[in-house]
Order: sequence, then structure tokens, then C-alpha cells
Amino acid sequence: MKRLFRWIGLLVGLSLVLSACAGGSGTHLDAIKKAGVIKIGTSADYPPFESVDPSGNKIGFDVELMTEIAKRMNVKLEWVDMPFDSLIAAVQGNKIDGAISAFNVTPERQKMVDFTDSYYTSQDGFVVADTFSGTIKSPDDIVKYKVGVQTGTTQETYLKDTFVKTNKLPEGNLSTYDRADQAAMDVKNGRIDIMMADYVAAKMLADKIGGLKVAHQGIYSSGPMNIVIPLGDKDLAGAMNTIIKQLQAEGFMDKLAVKYFAGTN
Repeated sequence: MKRLFRWIGLLVGLSLVLSACAGGSGTHLDAIKKAGVIKIGTSADYPPFESVDPSGNKIGFDVELMTEIAKRMNVKLEWVDMPFDSLIAAVQGNKIDGAISAFNVTPERQKMVDFTDSYYTSQDGFVVADTFSGTIKSPDDIVKYKVGVQTGTTQETYLKDTFVKTNKLPEGNLSTYDRADQAAMDVKNGRIDIMMADYVAAKMLADKIGGLKVAHQGIYSSGPMNIVIPLGDKDLAGAMNTIIKQLQAEGFMDKLAVKYFAGTN
């Protein structure tokens, strides 16, 4: 009986120690504020949401939004640029505190990470060369062409699930790219016929690169955009959501939309 009480005492003591340690460590948000820095990942190849100017500075809708959010959180913003399909894993692995890169919420992603409230709603766009002689009235019309898409995007999932897995589009006719601009350049150079991306980014890439146009747009894989945060991180979500609501109420989002999206419709 004494041995049993001894084990109970040890377990209770251990439980108290662990509880004290957990309580002392604080939340992820506490750690960010204590450090005075929030590390945010992005894939800066997706104008007008995120890209790099000739001077090497990050610019875009997402960049200005996240900069303002960090400012209102009273912390310094540290950018971590990486391939789009590495961002969620980096958040999962605690290599970064969050990620913003025109992310849409999907059931698969929700198993790995959480998201803030949405800050913008997007459509999909299909980019072709100016000399393209075909007609795209719906995504079904792309199945007779060579198609490109950025890896890890909702557009990639949509194309694979809707067309490749159903044998409507030969697997060999779908090319994936680390960067959206690589796909756009392959359209221009005739290596592929069509690129699918978020409509605004597709339109901006077409205008920037030249010799390209958006042949069709609509909501197929896209929708509300959200910031990626660690799974179950309610404190960080709450802090960011409060600021997002403030920015929406103040007209900050509308001003950004005019600045970056004017002329894309």
C-alpha cells in the first residue's frame, strides 16, 4: 500500500511540474510578442499578391496586408521566401509562425494547419498566348491542350481531381511548376498551351510578361483567401482576425484592392 501511495505521489508531483512548465511557457502568440518578431512565409512569385521588385523588395497586396498586421501586433515582420508547396509544411514544423501567399482553405489543408478569417475572394484564370486560336468557354475546353499549373495550389488539385483522375486530361499533358511565372513563360514559349492560376495573378503575369492573355475566368478552385497559422493556434488567429476586421472596416482592404487590382477586371 505504501508503494502505491508513493507512485501516486510521484505522479501527482510530476503532473504539477509539467503543469507549471506548460503555464510558464505561454502561448505561441506570447512567444512572438516576447521575441518582438513574427516570421511569415511566402512564395514571392505571384503578383500582384506577392513578388519582388528590381531592388529586391517584396511588394504586393499580401505583403502590404501582412506588414500592417505585424505593425498593429507591435512586432517586426520577418519574411521567409520559399516554394509555395513548402509553406504549409514549414508552418507545421514551426519553422515559420504563419504564411500568406494567396491561400485558399481546403479540407486537406485544414487537417494540417488552421487559417485566419478570409481577407479577399478570388477567381481562377486561364492564360494562353495572344496567338491562341482555340476557345475556352469553360474548364472542360482545356482537355485537348497541354496545361501548366503551380505545384501545391488549389488549381493543381482541381485539375488533377477533375480532369486527370477522370482520364479527361492525359497525365502527361499536365505540367507542374515551382513558380507561376515559369508556367507563364512556358505558355509564351509554346511549351504548354494554357496556364491555370488565380485570375488576378494570371492577369498580372500576362500583362507583365507580354504576348499572353486571359482566355477565361471563373470560380472553380479558388475563393476566399486566408492566412495560414499553426493548427489549433486560437490566440494567434484571434489576434489576426481582430486586425483583419479592423482593416476591412477602415477601408484598408478596399484601398489595397484599388492599388493592386485596378484594371484586372
